[in-house]
Amino acid sequence: MNALSNRINRLQPSATLAMSQKSSELKAQGIDVINLSVGEPDFNTPESIKQAAHKAIDDNYSHYSPVPGYPQLTEAIVQKLKTENKLIYAPSQILCSNGAKQSVCNVILALVNAGDEVIIPAPYWVSYPQMVILAGGTPVYVEATIEQNFKITPEQLEAAITPQTKALILCSPSNPTGSVYSAEELSGLAAVLRRHEDVIVLSDEIYEHINYVGHHASIAQMEGMKDRTVIINGVSKAYAMTGWRIGFIAGPEWIVKGCNKLQGQYTSGPCSVSQIAATEAFAGDQQCVEDMRQAFLHRKRLIVELAKEIPGFEVREPEGAFYLFPKISSFFGKKYEDHVIRTSTDFAMFLLEVGHVAAVGGDAFGSPECIRFSYATSEDNIRKAMERIKEATALLKA
Repeated sequence: MNALSNRINRLQPSATLAMSQKSSELKAQGIDVINLSVGEPDFNTPESIKQAAHKAIDDNYSHYSPVPGYPQLTEAIVQKLKTENKLIYAPSQILCSNGAKQSVCNVILALVNAGDEVIIPAPYWVSYPQMVILAGGTPVYVEATIEQNFKITPEQLEAAITPQTKALILCSPSNPTGSVYSAEELSGLAAVLRRHEDVIVLSDEIYEHINYVGHHASIAQMEGMKDRTVIINGVSKAYAMTGWRIGFIAGPEWIVKGCNKLQGQYTSGPCSVSQIAATEAFAGDQQCVEDMRQAFLHRKRLIVELAKEIPGFEVREPEGAFYLFPKISSFFGKKYEDHVIRTSTDFAMFLLEVGHVAAVGGDAFGSPECIRFSYATSEDNIRKAMERIKEATALLKA
């Protein structure tokens, strides 16, 4: 009998990857689709990083690495955290993995038992709840509406904590909303967490450098929080290195050791050549990071301006990352030909099939009244996509 495990059957497929696949299928049919569904910079990896990878191949970095990563990479991460974040870690508190996605999953699998609760502010990145479910835990959602800029309040956090709460997952700058928690807002959440000493924080900071409102703040910088926070970061977004698959955690040594044990049994260390490239990314000239941030800033301003011109869209300006997350519930109940808009996923499919623009419905992110557009694409594509969306939505009638 062909029967998948209950563990796998409990999981939902990734909505972002599914929409990207549908977009690719239409493109293969010769349809001109503008893909705003993918959370991936459209820039190429900077030359200095690529050259470091070439040299690593020439220097025969072709063998297994230590499970936590090469010492030169973990040391570069220690220095990055010290210089940029004013946080002091030992190399033994760093573990490098096959992308920040594995880093998040490592921590959840290392911490969460069956019946444990993990607080996840909604909107959330699609994989957080599925990883908690994979670990046998229970996701506890705390809704942050567009009116509160998609950020939870200390009062909401306090109300969500129970004796079963094991962890809180924070993502700032946020995927999918682009919201950024300020130091003051994080301080408010930390004040609550200090009253609940057993709750661990997973702080996903992969979009750290794509910030339009000031210097990045981490909850690990707040009083009493460093020893119970696990920072997750990597090279994918800031350095346009999505395919290199290098992420890391920085946190309490006991958690890092647990993740090291886990990773040693199911993937071992990440790609050797990618680690040398990531070392150059962290230790080398950072001008490339600022150049890309400036490009994203221009694109953000453009897509916000154009989205606000679309009747029915409620737009909150993103503070970081490269996503726009407008509220589109005004279209619910409307239809065009055989398309009836009941959910944000219906709306996303309508945009794909009628407007030929790929986006991801907010249902997948725990915010069913919204939709996510990635503006990690050219300004020309943004202009064309928003025009197509404006024309398509004008076809919808009650």
